[in-house]
Amino acid sequence: MVATAVQVGPSRWRESYGRCYEDFNVGETYEHRPGRTISESDNTWFTLITMNTHPLHFDAEYAARTEFGRPLVNSCLTLSMVVGMSVSDVSQKAIANLGWTSIELTAPVFIGDTIYAESEVIAKRESASRPTQGIVTVRTRGVKHDGTEFMRFERTILVPKRGTSLEL
Repeated sequence: MVATAVQVGPSRWRESYGRCYEDFNVGETYEHRPGRTISESDNTWFTLITMNTHPLHFDAEYAARTEFGRPLVNSCLTLSMVVGMSVSDVSQKAIANLGWTSIELTAPVFIGDTIYAESEVIAKRESASRPTQGIVTVRTRGVKHDGTEFMRFERTILVPKRGTSLEL
């Protein structure tokens, strides 16, 4: 979402990102930018930091003997990047992530691929127990530079309604 400026005092403005409950409309799709080209360092560091010891992610000789012929980018890295790309548009103002469901990995991602993300609002409702908040569900897709979808999942978030103290 394009940043907005919110006045916080006389001659004082604060940059603000994200959406309040009222800003989400079922059926709308938000394309998240910028994209990200994944480097070998990204993949190696993430794989080692997370203690994933599968050689398919960091051993080129091993990976060359697989059906992929080269190292695969760690899918937890691509999930993290796709979620991160959506934050400024979908959950920058979120009070809480309530859950991720239906995570599907639909195509491999390789070092050098540039990835993008987009989210479609598939449901929203006011919170029954929190009158100043609402619940929004989006279906997010990861798409490579050539248009290939490589991932999709649903995420549900709790967001403030406009005019509440949590809005900024």
